[in-house]
Amino acid sequence: MLISHRLTARAIHAVWRRLEFWGSVAPGTDKADEFGTFGRRSMITFPYAALFGCAEIHLGEDTLIGRHCSLSVGYGDDDPSLPQRGLVIGDRCVIGQRATITAHESIEIGDDVWFGQDVFVSDSGHGYQDPETPIGVQWGERSPVLIGAGSWVGHGAILLPGTRLGRNTVVAAGSVVRGEFPDHAVIGGVPARVLRRFEPGLGWAPASGEGEVRPIWRHEDVERLLSGEA
Repeated sequence: MLISHRLTARAIHAVWRRLEFWGSVAPGTDKADEFGTFGRRSMITFPYAALFGCAEIHLGEDTLIGRHCSLSVGYGDDDPSLPQRGLVIGDRCVIGQRATITAHESIEIGDDVWFGQDVFVSDSGHGYQDPETPIGVQWGERSPVLIGAGSWVGHGAILLPGTRLGRNTVVAAGSVVRGEFPDHAVIGGVPARVLRRFEPGLGWAPASGEGEVRPIWRHEDVERLLSGEA
């Protein structure tokens, strides 16, 4: 019985690995050809949750989209108001599993942006002003979203319409973000606010002006530390 179960499990896992490989969306596949741009060596990992409005989605090179992600532009492929570049994701990005990115006007993600898992980004919500109409059919205001190059968006963060993040910005896990934030900032909370900002010649200072200033670490410093040279 144990041997039979082991063999069955081994066969299932082997089939699943093949499905993951052959089911992924990559350059040269029919699904990738539906995209406005699908960069070299980029991949959307199988299984994905939803992909539509693909002609208005543009992926850069060397970008990885994790399993069970949803990428969409508009309300469906037959939406007559689809913007030509509704969703743009740059080069060398990593979008964690189960992320949902839904654009109706413009979401732009810069190069080298990494998402944790379960991140939600949208440039549109729902209205509520008509008290006689269900909220689900009241379309809200659309406002573009911009995520600056080199940023990190932590696990479970929610980026609401109108969010604009500067370069190399850190979004803490679980944050709910709306509004404009500067380059080189650490933001977090519900609603998100600036927790730390980079001060040239000083380091990473608390936005409140109180507390420790964290030193600057260069990438080469970290490599030396890990190698034991420091």
